[in-house]
Amino acid sequence: MHKPAVSISLSSYGADLVRQRGQGSFIDILASAGATRIEWREELLTVEAPAQLAAAAKAGGLESVYSSPMEMWLAGQSKPNRELIGALQRAEACGAKWLKVSLGYFTDNSDLAALTRTLAQSPVQLLVENDQTLHGGRIEPFQRFFDAVERHNLPIKMTFDIGNWHWQDQSAASAARLLGRHVGYVHCKAVTRRADGKLVAIPPAASDLQQWEHLLGHMAQGVMRAAEYPLQGDDLVQLTREHVATLAHLGQSKRNFPHV
Repeated sequence: MHKPAVSISLSSYGADLVRQRGQGSFIDILASAGATRIEWREELLTVEAPAQLAAAAKAGGLESVYSSPMEMWLAGQSKPNRELIGALQRAEACGAKWLKVSLGYFTDNSDLAALTRTLAQSPVQLLVENDQTLHGGRIEPFQRFFDAVERHNLPIKMTFDIGNWHWQDQSAASAARLLGRHVGYVHCKAVTRRADGKLVAIPPAASDLQQWEHLLGHMAQGVMRAAEYPLQGDDLVQLTREHVATLAHLGQSKRNFPHV
């Protein structure tokens, strides 16, 4: 059976370390660990040259996803965020085939025709993610958005962030059932509540992996998936290799989870 594509969100290695080392320094780690894709994080870029990132990732056999924290729809505006054009250009400059953004304030007045024109200017595919906000982290706005996407026949897929549903007390299982057919990328992270009440991402336990297995059952076989939880240790290659193997097995029939 063809192994699903596994990406690593570079935020997994910690913002301070990534900014200190530069995102290009993680290419060899991911390639050695068996990952197939790398997720650049716009908010963690420092002095990296996009063309060098693109060339180095390609040389390492990695495809790229570009993650931008921008919201596609701003409050009170019917046209897409004007920054979307620039984000698409930056993604393409980094060699990325996909751009991941947040949904933002989607309403019935949002101008899908204008979005169509913007996307026609770029070869990069748009992935729209559920974030942790009230307006962009609930199921219902995504149902309305992807209904509109289907009506306009737009080439947009969803980034389904498993952990982010917790921030708005949404059911990931319900979200997968209702939105799974639109998903092109899955952000995997377990979530726990700290003593101070704050929700934080953590690596998965066996129970999380079982849940993720069920969620992926509502999505296309072999859908691209990524680690977006802390990957911190002395041997980053070995640690990353273990989690790449675990995520690659999710959604595959008749298999056992590797030990994490």
